[in-house]
Amino acid sequence: MADMDEHESPGTLTDREIEDLLAALDDEYKARATYRQVLADFGDVRPFSNIVEAEQRHIDALLVLFERYGIEVPDDPWPAQTPRFSSIEEACQAGVQDEIDNAALYDRVLAGTERDDVLATYRNLQRASQENHLPAFERHAQRGQRGGGGRGTGDAGPDGQGRGGQRRRRRSGGQGRP
Repeated sequence: MADMDEHESPGTLTDREIEDLLAALDDEYKARATYRQVLADFGDVRPFSNIVEAEQRHIDALLVLFERYGIEVPDDPWPAQTPRFSSIEEACQAGVQDEIDNAALYDRVLAGTERDDVLATYRNLQRASQENHLPAFERHAQRGQRGGGGRGTGDAGPDGQGRGGQRRRRRSGGQGRP
């Protein structure tokens, strides 16, 4: 790391920066464990099957910062305490709220640092959640509130409908939007 200039040098994080990094990792751990539980309870269902992989990438991005700054990585406490849902629609509604809460968390932690690498990581994670995860959960939750066949699901659900209840025969065949 001797080649790093002063802007890239990791230095020492403040107590707040460490607390914020721990809070961000805990939130990503919680999301991954929750979405894994939904998949265990309901099978390989969207949007959870896609988003659970993204949550692992979020964790990996944060772990880079833990390593860079020499912060001990805490164990994931969430697999033993994940919420359970009675339906996929209920899980999607919870996912909507979780992503809204996630945005608020990242707003808070973004205000707690001036480090370019930490800011970039937090911004990327917040953007992915707000531009990808939240809309996917909203689409699926809205579909459930309308009794199925809602817009933007992108693939066939348990009711046999997809893409707004139209084009029922197109169950797969390419990578549609989440």
